[in-house]
Formats: sequence, structure tokens, C-alpha cells
Amino acid sequence: MSVMRQEKIETTEPEVDNNLAAVSEVEAGIRDFVRNDIAYLRRSPTASPTDMIEPSAEATANNVNSLIQRVAGTSLSEIENLISELEALRDLLHAEGQRVQREISGYAQLSQAAMKSTRMVSDSVSQWKRTAEGLRNG
Repeated sequence: MSVMRQEKIETTEPEVDNNLAAVSEVEAGIRDFVRNDIAYLRRSPTASPTDMIEPSAEATANNVNSLIQRVAGTSLSEIENLISELEALRDLLHAEGQRVQREISGYAQLSQAAMKSTRMVSDSVSQWKRTAEGLRNG
């Protein structure tokens, strides 16, 4: 039987600080992107968003995409690790459930065999008792 090691799920303060810093960076990037996008739309009301993208807006969009990918990448890898751990735990629980069922079945068979043996001993003792009484009375 394999034993899974129990991992610490709690996050440490540096991890929380790093996550908060990454979230703040993403939020700042999104704010900048939205400001630039709104400013661009105000300057050219007839232009469509696909017309002439300003270099700074494009750089901001790339920066936002990069930040989102960094934050999402970490989360996705953590989710994938969690899924694989949960699958391993499911397999372990399934195997343990089957083992317990086999043990219960074995104990049930042992109990039935013990009951049969007890009946046989009881029947034999009652026959010997009757025989002994017959010999005494006879």
C-alpha cells in the first residue's frame, strides 16, 4: 500500500505578498490599458478600434497580456497539480475501498465457518449427553 505525503496547503506570507503584488500589477496594467483605449476613442470618434493602434496602446496591451499570462499560468499550474493530486487520492480511496470490501467478505466467511463449527460442536455435545444419560438410566 502506498502512502501519500501530506502537503502543506497553507500559503506563507511571502507567497501572499507575491500574489498581491502580481494582482496589483495586473490591475494597474488593465487600468492603463483602459485609459489609453478610452483616450484613443475620444480622440477619433469615427475611427474603429481596429484602425491605427497607437504604439503605446499596443505596448500596454502586450504588457497586460503578459501580466495576465503570468498570473494565470501560476494558477493553472497549481490547478493542474491539485487535479493530479485529487486523481491520485481518488485512486487510493478506490483501492482502499476494494481492500475493505475484501476484508469484510473474509470476516463474513470466517464468521459463517465459526457458526457452523459451533453448531457441529453443540450437536455433538448434545448427542454425547443423550448417550451418557441413556447409559446411566439403562
